[in-house]
Amino acid sequence: MQLKDPFFGVVIPFDVTNAFEFSRKRNVSFFVKYLHDCMKAINTVDNFRYRIINQKVVDYDVIHASATVAREDNTYGFSFISYSEDLDEFSTNFNEEKKRIQNSDELYPPLNGQDCIHCSALPWFHFTGHKEPSSGNIESIPELAFSKYKKEGSKLIMNVSIHVNHALIDGYHVGQFAEIFQNNLNT
Repeated sequence: MQLKDPFFGVVIPFDVTNAFEFSRKRNVSFFVKYLHDCMKAINTVDNFRYRIINQKVVDYDVIHASATVAREDNTYGFSFISYSEDLDEFSTNFNEEKKRIQNSDELYPPLNGQDCIHCSALPWFHFTGHKEPSSGNIESIPELAFSKYKKEGSKLIMNVSIHVNHALIDGYHVGQFAEIFQNNLNT
């Protein structure tokens, strides 16, 4: 807690072949599909629901997604996508936020709490390293970034950068998340 930067980060490759095929067959946004699979994993691992508020650990019942969403003019707005275990409902929630952002020049969403993760998709390139910007304040919201997928043999591989506050989340918990996320992507 006393470290100037208590975050640690890793980049993990995920096989998104089945998720990509699922989204194509079901006519669901690939981004929405993998974000939903990610959020199911986030909500499964207790430590990813913890936040530090007023120097105390708070455990939220549900964690939502705050993703950057592009506008037609290549600017962005932050979203607050209400989580649902149901993919169709989650997709509807995403589409409503996307519409709100594309019809606004606001940077921040009207609903903006700590019961979320911050995430960005970087579909223009496949990265092997990534660093999130820092406000300089002590933060505890996990930050994820999703790279462009890359074909490796018969598989599609997407790297995911994960930055978490080490006071709340250890490598063990990131490993739990990664295993569950990969399983969600596979099914």
